[in-house]
This record gives sequence, C-alpha cells and structure tokens, in this order.
Amino acid sequence: MKQAETIRQVREQISRWKGDGLSIGLVPTMGYLHEGHESLIAASVQQNDRTVVSVFVNPMQFGPSEDLQAYPRDLQRDAALCEAAGAALLFHPQPEEMYAPDFCSFVDMTGLTEGLCGKSRPTHFRGVCTVVMKLFQIVQPDRAYFGQKDAQQLAVIRRMVRDLDVPVEIVGCPIVREADGLAKSSRNSYLSVPERRAAPVLYRALCRGRELLEQGERDADRVARAVRDVLAQEPLARIDYVSVVDAGSLQPVSAVERDVLVALAVYIGNTRLIDNITCQIS
Repeated sequence: MKQAETIRQVREQISRWKGDGLSIGLVPTMGYLHEGHESLIAASVQQNDRTVVSVFVNPMQFGPSEDLQAYPRDLQRDAALCEAAGAALLFHPQPEEMYAPDFCSFVDMTGLTEGLCGKSRPTHFRGVCTVVMKLFQIVQPDRAYFGQKDAQQLAVIRRMVRDLDVPVEIVGCPIVREADGLAKSSRNSYLSVPERRAAPVLYRALCRGRELLEQGERDADRVARAVRDVLAQEPLARIDYVSVVDAGSLQPVSAVERDVLVALAVYIGNTRLIDNITCQIS
C-alpha cells in the first residue's frame, strides 16, 4: 500500500491508475479506524480496482467547544488496518495541505443540515461538505463509501452530489455494531468502563422505537417518547435529541405514513454518541 501526504502525490498516482483504465473507490475518514471503517474499505475493494482511504481530522467540522485536539489519532494503526483490508493508497494530509492560510471558499447547504445533528452543531455540515468536495476533486473517485451510522451526513453528501452534478456514485454501508448493539465509533474510545457499560442504552432505545412501529404505532411523538423513556432509565445518559424523521427528506413527521429514520444523539458522560435505525413502513 502506498501512502501520500500531499495533494500532488495523490493526483500523480490517480493519473497513472486512470491512465491504465482502473476504477477508483474512496473511503473518507477522520482516522482512528475500526471495524465499521474496515467494512467500508472492504466494500470499495470489492467494487473497484483501487481503493483510496483518506485519514484527515478535519478542523472545519469541529465547533469552538468541540473535541478537535482530543480527537483520537493513531496513524500507524490506521495504516496497518488499511493495508490489511486491501486499500491501495492512504492519503493523510496535514491541515495546511488542505486549507491555505487565506482559505475562504465553502460548500454549504440548507434544509437537510438544519435538524438532527445540525441543530446543535450549526457549522458542522459546512465543514463536512467542503472537505468531502475537496477530496472528490483530489481523488476523482468513481465511487465513495459512507456509513449509515452517520445517516444525516450520508443524506447530505448524496444531496450535494446530486445538486452539484458531481460524477461520483455514493455508496451507503450498514452500521457495524458491537455484540451488545453499540454502534462502532472512534468516539467510543473516550468512554470509561462504567460509561461503556451504559452506552448500549442507545441501541436498546432505538429497538423499542422500532418495536412500536412494527406493532403498528403511527404517532411519531409516541414513538419518540418511548425511545426517551428507555434512555431515561440510564443515569449516565443525557439526551441531545430524539427524532422521528422522513427517511428521504430528514424532515420531522407527526404521522408515520412511509419509511422513517429514528435517530438520536446522547451524551454518555461527556461523550456525544449518535445512532439510528431505519424503519420500513409497508
């Protein structure tokens, strides 16, 4: 597996591969990789001739009081996982390589970014869209891979690609979970032992919401309230949001008439975790 720190190095390698007629898959990450990322890399390796993984802790998507400096980093471990999973190139730039000192161009969006995580992190998705668009320009992939755990991010990237006619196929991949249901996340490393024991309450709460919907409940407020009731049983859990939204538009619904996303963000101690379940309504 090759590694690159500069945009020029990546472009030179991509040019050679494309000159040979090879297809390119991209897996954008912020590093500290786990089995969820590994599943994205595996999907890309299966569907493309060459897979590029980016590891970049993007400062633009962190708010002023968020955990940029504390965000976990382990490039050596990430590189080993990427190589074992079959990646052909690891791109790990420094912030100054991605953003010039006078950088002032952004990709922004309305609508999809205003609810769910966007409500408490108002600049987050501008940072996500901007860095992902830059990666698309640098790597020029045929396909790019994102996890369903970040359901809002996946919807935002799909809309950006559609609206701006970006020639990249966006592939969403299933959530990878621990045996107790906790969604794999780099931020799980922040959890203390008691917090880690408490964290599966997120998935239990979502499962309760899904159970009600499968039993025929169609009042979204009642579903959300049942999810909150499960979370309230865990003393270490502090709710940021619980929402039942249209699976396509991410807009809140009152009456469930078609497929919905039951999504939540919960603080376990000081660690903010997100999770979701998509429920198909027949």
